[in-house]
Amino acid sequence: MHESITFDRSHCPKCGYVLKWYDLIPLLSYIILGGKCRSCQTKISFQYPIIELLNGAAYLGIYLYLGLSWQTLIACLLFSALLVVFVIDLRYKIIPNGLVVFILILGVTQMFLTGDYIRHIIGFFIVSGILILLSLMVKNGMGMGDIKLMAAAGLLLGWDKILLALMIGSVVGSVIGIGLIVFKMIKPRQAIPFGPFLATGIMTAMLFGEPIINWYIGLVFG
Repeated sequence: MHESITFDRSHCPKCGYVLKWYDLIPLLSYIILGGKCRSCQTKISFQYPIIELLNGAAYLGIYLYLGLSWQTLIACLLFSALLVVFVIDLRYKIIPNGLVVFILILGVTQMFLTGDYIRHIIGFFIVSGILILLSLMVKNGMGMGDIKLMAAAGLLLGWDKILLALMIGSVVGSVIGIGLIVFKMIKPRQAIPFGPFLATGIMTAMLFGEPIINWYIGLVFG
């Protein structure tokens, strides 16, 4: 975990063999290599083809839902970044800065494409500000990785959708956390990574934020 996911080349974690471009073809390279490193023959984790398959399926689903547009491209790139956030935070309890910067770049792009600067700039501060206050009020209440993730995602989504993302992430996290406690998979006060739940909320708000918000407004004020 002292390596950079942004600048370091992909390599075998066992022998350090630097992967060539033909070793990185999604799914196909894994099949051709027989699930083993080309150099040392160490077995490659099945996690890699599963994530590659999930990523490809998500791209197809996003395209079918949004059609061919710049919004589809941004949503696909966001999904890939959040998928990596999900896995890394779940396993190592850290959100790499490189991923946050990547989402921030998507946010800047989205802001200029929509031209709605105020909504996106407010989105950058509103949830991250809430989480900073929470971290100051509650000891070990929120990690800086989560705060930076929500700031970058807030710039991308805007203030309304990032609030929805926080709500979805909190609800999903609470339900799963309670379930893990009930089934005695974790202890009542044991900390669990919040990044995967935030990533779920962010992607849900990105794709379905407008209909969900419109439904809620109609429910409350209709």
